[in-house]
Amino acid sequence: MNRRSFIQKTSLLTTTLFVSLKSFPSSLFTVDGVVSGFVTSKGKAVAGAVISDGYQVVQTDKTGHYEIKLNDLARFVWISTPAGYEFKTESNIARHYYKPDTAGKLNFDLKALKQNDNRHNFIIWADPQVKNKNDVQQMMETSVPDTKKVVQGMGKIPVHGIGVGDLVWDNFDLFPAYDEAIAQIGIPFFQALGNHDQDYRQGGDETSDRTFQAHYGPTYYSFNRGKAHYVVLDDVRYLGTERNYDGYITPTQLDWLAKDLQFVPKDALLIICLHIPVHNAVKNNDDFYAVIKDYPNVHIMSGHTHFNKNVIKNGVFEHNHGTVCGGWWTGPICEDGTPRGYGVYEVDGTKLKWHYKSTGRDRKEQLAVYVETLTNQKRLIANVWNYDPEWKVEYFLDGKAMGTLAQQDGFDPLAVKLYKGDKLPNPRSFVEACSTDHLFMAHFDPSVQKVKVVATDRFGEQFEAEVTA
Repeated sequence: MNRRSFIQKTSLLTTTLFVSLKSFPSSLFTVDGVVSGFVTSKGKAVAGAVISDGYQVVQTDKTGHYEIKLNDLARFVWISTPAGYEFKTESNIARHYYKPDTAGKLNFDLKALKQNDNRHNFIIWADPQVKNKNDVQQMMETSVPDTKKVVQGMGKIPVHGIGVGDLVWDNFDLFPAYDEAIAQIGIPFFQALGNHDQDYRQGGDETSDRTFQAHYGPTYYSFNRGKAHYVVLDDVRYLGTERNYDGYITPTQLDWLAKDLQFVPKDALLIICLHIPVHNAVKNNDDFYAVIKDYPNVHIMSGHTHFNKNVIKNGVFEHNHGTVCGGWWTGPICEDGTPRGYGVYEVDGTKLKWHYKSTGRDRKEQLAVYVETLTNQKRLIANVWNYDPEWKVEYFLDGKAMGTLAQQDGFDPLAVKLYKGDKLPNPRSFVEACSTDHLFMAHFDPSVQKVKVVATDRFGEQFEAEVTA
């Protein structure tokens, strides 16, 4: 699409949504604030479809009819798109939310998918975080074609994407640039709110997301594909002073989530997407875990940290992703040495398989190996960036199997080289190497000439890296 026309179109959409936000109070529709309608597909009723205003959650009856009493604070009405139907999008940006007419009527017309969606894929983009035109240029020249190629390689299987926050870096004029990136990738994309997607000059937490909402709709919602139920949450709480926030999921959202899950089978695959990691950075994470405790198959998709880390807590697997922007577009890796990139997930019924795709690198490249020369020996350091406890990491010296490598916290050597120091990197010297727990280390005799590391993931796939010592 022509860039100028795309931006003009997006600007018009944003203006329209701002009007909608300002005029949404339920009193404008009916005296009692009730919205009702039908969900259909090719004129036939769709029973069991879920409709919400962010406070109440209702389901259509066998005739496809629903009725919902809007909360006074509601800004949107949306449909949790049922499995088997296409997502409604505009230039691939999800548009699952609507405004009722002046009579309080809102009908949803769904289009059935052409194939069964029990098998489908999804992409997680964490922290594109573009600040200026140079960042945008890098994103468009590297991340976009890489992701597009991966999607094209999936064939005809249904695939969608989710941006888990910090779509931009405090520069809302670049939302259209992010949108253009999504349009080029060519798949439906949903968005979560990040701390850098908030307007810090709009008041408190209840108003700081108005610009985001004007552009992308509600900050929490759900949708379905196959036997998977997807939830997007807003876990960034703005504390009212410039750039001051914490990780917190509001009671309103938790109450809505409990209502939303009433219509989700306990054996479903539950995918929860948000920005700030839950396991250690959301203050009321115990309250969150309590809401989902009856669901044994939950995966959380988060970003924010600019490193890659897999954590299992309370039986919940959290994937904290390395970033699309790496070290804020200053270098090819994140602060822990993980290459800039994104998550690729394959769903088969309620089973989930995944890998981390490094931008510009082969999919089989899943680790980096370094050899350092010490006084009387050499040291092997392997960085296996998508490691979790089910992985096995082994090494070979001159072809001889030496067993498993010892896991150790430490700093990735390339990250230290590129980012350590108050003058590196240029121009964003605040980027620094950070310690990570997905390093593996061994010491060996200086006479060794070849070192190989073989990492086997939880799915039995092997990845190799070999270097000359």
